[in-house]
Amino acid sequence: MSTLDKSLVNEALSRVEDPELGRPITELGMVKSIDISGTDVAVEIYLTIAGCPMKSTLLNNTKAAVEDIDGVGEVSVTFDVMSADQRRELRNKLRGSHAEPTIPFAQPESTTRVFAVASGKGGVGKSSVTVNLATALAASGLKVGIIDADIYGHSIPHMMGSQDRPTQVDDMILPPIAHGVKIISIGHFIEGNAPVMWRGPMLHRAIQQFLVDVFWGDLDVLLLDLPPGTGDVAISVAQLVPNAELLIVTTPQAAAAEVAERAGSIAQQTQQRIAGVIENMSAMVMPDGSTMDIFGSGGGEHVVERLRLLSGDDVSLLGSIPLDPALRIHGDQGTPVAISEPESPAGRAVRDLAHKLKVRRDSLLGRSLNLGVHGS
Repeated sequence: MSTLDKSLVNEALSRVEDPELGRPITELGMVKSIDISGTDVAVEIYLTIAGCPMKSTLLNNTKAAVEDIDGVGEVSVTFDVMSADQRRELRNKLRGSHAEPTIPFAQPESTTRVFAVASGKGGVGKSSVTVNLATALAASGLKVGIIDADIYGHSIPHMMGSQDRPTQVDDMILPPIAHGVKIISIGHFIEGNAPVMWRGPMLHRAIQQFLVDVFWGDLDVLLLDLPPGTGDVAISVAQLVPNAELLIVTTPQAAAAEVAERAGSIAQQTQQRIAGVIENMSAMVMPDGSTMDIFGSGGGEHVVERLRLLSGDDVSLLGSIPLDPALRIHGDQGTPVAISEPESPAGRAVRDLAHKLKVRRDSLLGRSLNLGVHGS
């Protein structure tokens, strides 16, 4: 049996990551002390703030890592809270001491794939598509984030079942995590169901802060849930993240397809790439296996044909998500159907869509992106 010493404990703790920052607690200076008495080990960990929402996760992961050491006895984990100076040092370690941090996703070296989920009109299930794609991609092993860019009609926290608030570290925001997905929304900063009454410049500033002030870490995919239409936010996203690809959501209904075409047409003016079209609320699968076209059919194909003609690009219909009560039920419960009922008609369709978005020539799996992390 190896002699139990602090180097062994430190080695074990180096495998414990802060859930919000995605880096080892030893690297982040979060290990305050290690005390060894015989075979018993006591570890004290620094929390970024007193009400850290990930405290229980840190406790469990730290205890499990130390208990895994050969010959260890009783393990206890306690906590202290970082001082203002320590938080500032942590912020500088993650972001650097630059006065004006940049948008990491807009940098030429960024390998995060950014999708702006858009629609011509409301009520087509754009937010449902966003949360289900995000959770399906996360379940497949990717690191995923969502920006709820629909400032007036924010719904992502509810649909993701998240009631946590962001953590503030100096002037840096750590986003809440739900179902393995990092999320940020204006809903995290207002009380109750209060309305947001802002004009264009305020909307632009909010999106900019979500991109700049939030520490996203290493992301493979970032989804932005845009408000319907082609207004201020869609223009701001195109300016702030010009490499963002558009995912156009429509329904089979002719009227929805017509306005979805307008949302896709904005790509001509913003020079954005259209990643594809998703048809939501397509044929409903009945208990006997037959299907019913409640909202008609052909809307997705119509949008694809028109966008091909207008853009000259090879726009494709990525897939159709059937009208499925399970999708609505799990959206209301904050448990997206893609992970709660993956074998349901909607769950299978979303998984297929996620696979198509995940496949790319230069795979992101296993690569460190170093987004937003600069040397001190």
